[in-house]
Amino acid sequence: MNGFVDETTIVVSSGGGGDGAVSFRREKYVPRGGPDGGDGGKGGDVVFTVRPNLKTLSHLKFKRIFRAENGGRGSGKGKHGKDGADAVVEVPPGTVVTDEDGRRIADLVAAGERLVFLRGGRGGRGNSRFATSTNQAPRHAEKGAGGESRQLKVELQLIADIGLLGQPNAGKSTLLSVLTNAHPAIADYPFTTRIPNLGLLRLSERDLILADLPGIIDGASEGRGLGLRFLRHLSRCSAVLYLVDLGDTDVPRTVRSLESELKTYSAELAARPRLIVGTKLDLPDAAERLGELRAAYPEERVHGISSLTHEGLAALGALLLDLVTVGAEGERRA
Repeated sequence: MNGFVDETTIVVSSGGGGDGAVSFRREKYVPRGGPDGGDGGKGGDVVFTVRPNLKTLSHLKFKRIFRAENGGRGSGKGKHGKDGADAVVEVPPGTVVTDEDGRRIADLVAAGERLVFLRGGRGGRGNSRFATSTNQAPRHAEKGAGGESRQLKVELQLIADIGLLGQPNAGKSTLLSVLTNAHPAIADYPFTTRIPNLGLLRLSERDLILADLPGIIDGASEGRGLGLRFLRHLSRCSAVLYLVDLGDTDVPRTVRSLESELKTYSAELAARPRLIVGTKLDLPDAAERLGELRAAYPEERVHGISSLTHEGLAALGALLLDLVTVGAEGERRA
């Protein structure tokens, strides 16, 4: 998969606190030296941090266990033990962290965002802390508190405004390449797109992020083709672009198939604002099939384009901007 990893499981552990010290002053001319045992150091924390230059979770496939350092023991002369180093888990923007029960712990989106997930154990107190008027030479110190360990699921959900949904060879990657700065793999065979691709569409009013997902075929919800694995990347999109190859003989059926597979995965995603786009308008009979699409969906916007001749692309930009605006307003109302 060209190193693209969008989910994995890791184990994280915070550090235990260091033990406090039992020690007494041994100084010349101090015949009855008091206790001077120092406190133990604090254990290291488990910290998630967002690095914008990371694009996948592939680095977490090679390192799945993150352990923070234990705090150091206290020592004589009131010396504090060294605090343990943190375990830092670096993730790309759009990372969702859940626990073993599926409860969401964090949704890490902003570059530089930092989350302290597990706190390190507190260091134990040295015997100098226990001296009182009635117990001037305590011979006991406190053990450091233990750390915690958790198993977590880490998932990447790409941050995009619009997701491109279509069957293999519907022209998603080609459209992404002509509209944006992306350079996805393009070829004349199914499943050219094997990983999601992002592209930036620059418009006068606003920049839009488009996400091209691997093709969806009939039976994807049962695992056919690449299945629905990558549809999680639609979860952050305000809207969905249904791309239909106008070279197909039954274009309304293609849309119904995409609708069915997306609804099987998530009814909420299937209800997002959408635009149906007929691609390859330069093909023979394409105009007639675009008419069939419009007749099948009279209440919706249906637009035709050709990535080869660029017909319809200028108007498409305005439609996409309007689509995202509608989607954002719906999210605010929700």
